[in-house]
Amino acid sequence: MQLVEVVGGALVRDGRVLASRRTEPPRLAGLWEFPGGKVEPGEDDATALVRELREELQVEVVVGARLGEDLPIGPTAVLRVYVCALVSGEPALVDHDEHRWLGADELLDVPWIPVDLPLVEQLRPLLTGASSPRR
Repeated sequence: MQLVEVVGGALVRDGRVLASRRTEPPRLAGLWEFPGGKVEPGEDDATALVRELREELQVEVVVGARLGEDLPIGPTAVLRVYVCALVSGEPALVDHDEHRWLGADELLDVPWIPVDLPLVEQLRPLLTGASSPRR
């Protein structure tokens, strides 16, 4: 069985990171995440993440450094999160019902989906010393 690769974007701007609230599946509805999605055949992580954020948020981003390690999503998938910088656009509500820009002291103000939670604390130093990261 092939492992499903999923990428997420920790979209950072002005010392804040974007959190997006899920509407589905029902067990994750109302929880917050780093937006993103599946890597399609023939895509590398960065290409997939640019495409996913364009589709989900209607924004253009530059993909920067990887945040943390591979995180298992059950037995069949793995999540990789990358720090991204917003190039153009404002995040639209397409696949989510709310977005919030969270500063370092607000990171735990929302209930994160369990797979993203280990990476949230790793963002704190980036947000407190932050200018937008670039590759």
